[in-house]
Amino acid sequence: MSITYGVDEAGRGPILGPMAIAVVGVTVEQAATLTAAGVQDSKAYGSGARASKRRAELAATIMSTVRSRWSVHMVDPAEIDARVALKELNKLEQERAASLLETTARGEFSPDDLIVCDGHNLFRPLAEQFAQRCRFEAVDKGESHHVAVAAASLLAKVARDEAWEAIAAKYASEFGPIGGGGYLNAPVRCFLSAYKAKHGELPPEARRSWKLAVDV
Repeated sequence: MSITYGVDEAGRGPILGPMAIAVVGVTVEQAATLTAAGVQDSKAYGSGARASKRRAELAATIMSTVRSRWSVHMVDPAEIDARVALKELNKLEQERAASLLETTARGEFSPDDLIVCDGHNLFRPLAEQFAQRCRFEAVDKGESHHVAVAAASLLAKVARDEAWEAIAAKYASEFGPIGGGGYLNAPVRCFLSAYKAKHGELPPEARRSWKLAVDV
C-alpha cells in the first residue's frame, strides 16, 4: 500500500502570530474520499465566517479519514525572528517539514511512497534527504498536483486561523475587535500602533524581523 504525503504551510507572511506547517498522508482510496468530500487548496473557499466554517468541517473530515497519518507544527514568532536574522527562514521551513514527514510516516517510507511539497524552490533541497527512500516532488501549486497537499493546506490554514483568533480574543477587551488576520494591513497596523503607544513595544506575538515592523 503506497502513501502520498502532502506538505504545505500557512501564515508565512503575517506580522502577527505563528506559522503553521502540515503534513497529510493518504492512500489511493483515502485520496478519492477526500476529493469527493470537496477538499481543495485552502484559498479556494474564500474568506469570512462561512469559509472558515467550511474549512474547519473539511479539516475534521481529513483527520477522521487519514486517522493518525497527519501532523501540524506551529512555528512561533520568536523562532521565526531568530531564523530570519540568520537568513534561514526557508531552511527553518525545510527542517520542520522534514521532521513532520518523519513523524507522520513514523520514520518508515517505502519506495512506492510519494512526497509532494508545495513550493519548488522552497522544498527542493529536501530531495537529497528523501529521494533515496521514496519518490519526492517539490512543485509549485502543489494542491493541484495531489489532494494530499490540498489537505495539508487546509489543516495548516485552520490551525493558523485558530491561533490568530486566540490572539485577537486575547487583546479584544483592551483594544477592541482586531481584524486583518495578522497581516500588515490597516486593522493590524492600527492595533500594533495602539499597543506600542500604550506599552512602549510590540506585543509578543509580533514578528519584529518583518519589514516595516519597526515603523509601526
